[in-house]
Amino acid sequence: MGSRHILLTRSFAFVWSGQLVAQIGDGVTKLALLWFVYAITGSPLKTTIIGMLQTIPPIVFGPLIGVLVDRLPKKPTLITIDLLRAVLIGVIPCWASADSFTVERLYLLVFLHAIATAVAGPALLATIPRIVGRDQYTAANALVQGTTSLGVIVGPALSGIGIATLSSQQVLCVNAVTYVFSAACFLPITLSPRPAPTEHRSPMSDLMEGFRFVLQPMILLVIATAALHSFGTAAFSTLFPVFGRKMLDLGPVEVGYLWSAFGIGLFLTSMALIRVVGWSLEQRIKAIAASAAMTGSALLALATSPTGLIAAIWMIVIGLGVGVFTPIAWGVLQELSPEALVGRVLTIYGTGAMTAAIAGMTAFGWATQDWGERPSVVGIGLVLLVTAVFAARFGGWIRTSASALRT
Repeated sequence: MGSRHILLTRSFAFVWSGQLVAQIGDGVTKLALLWFVYAITGSPLKTTIIGMLQTIPPIVFGPLIGVLVDRLPKKPTLITIDLLRAVLIGVIPCWASADSFTVERLYLLVFLHAIATAVAGPALLATIPRIVGRDQYTAANALVQGTTSLGVIVGPALSGIGIATLSSQQVLCVNAVTYVFSAACFLPITLSPRPAPTEHRSPMSDLMEGFRFVLQPMILLVIATAALHSFGTAAFSTLFPVFGRKMLDLGPVEVGYLWSAFGIGLFLTSMALIRVVGWSLEQRIKAIAASAAMTGSALLALATSPTGLIAAIWMIVIGLGVGVFTPIAWGVLQELSPEALVGRVLTIYGTGAMTAAIAGMTAFGWATQDWGERPSVVGIGLVLLVTAVFAARFGGWIRTSASALRT
């Protein structure tokens, strides 16, 4: 099978290549950011501030960003955002002296970078329906997630080595090159034409139109399931360096390798989902329920892992489970939303998920600081098991709502 078939279309192949490099840079940066803050402050709660700063922009600005994404031309927007992120998280840390590069200044850069990322994610997802066919949405989303998982596999390991040999600040400089490469990959893509707007509307009218669509039961149930899922998984990913260092007594290199094990599971699931074509909505909801149950069970097992090797096995299983949710949820929303509303629907969905994520990071940050690492991992596992029960219980209702929505 030729590469064009594997990567769906020529334009999507360019998008995928740019995202692959950028996600490896993100994987390097994520561990460097969290390690820098924890090394300076020694506080799990302050470490979670990095995660919270990354989730605040989608929560506060998400719906308005959706209006922006639906109005702006996708290709120039994606190129501009990547170049801006290269400056914020790559060039500025390189220019700053070691004495002036404080935690507070790092927080500011992370917040500005998160605003740009809050635009980039929905813009990319809203572009997918214009470069692949309708029956390829889940496969395209899985391939996009596959770049994330490859970044998780390669990035943290490289970051751990970089932190051990250089410094967290110097490691951050790598991301500038990866974002520039990603921006360059958007240049040759070709988008299918979109219908011209039939009337001039105010941003508030566009915003209210998006909210009216999202209030339908099908979309609300997808958002509710995503909120439960994000409440647990966001807390786990943000606090993982703390869990690895305190619960398993690992250094930065070992923590990087362990996080890469999670990425292996995520990647394997993403590649499996490429073949998901023609699945009914009921089948996709069952897959979400089963994967959440597997993730929750693996987290409970991780809390009792006696060695790093056994923990790595459970991290692969956790990655397998976590990888199912997002491509399927994105595909459902892309399929059910009119093309002119995709950006708004995805950002409102993201706002709900990110609100739950910041609540989870805050709750489990306090729990880790007051009760310890193992009880927090157990608590996160229980949240994922509740997610599985919720998805399984309301699967039939979601299917009925989808039929009504299409008609």
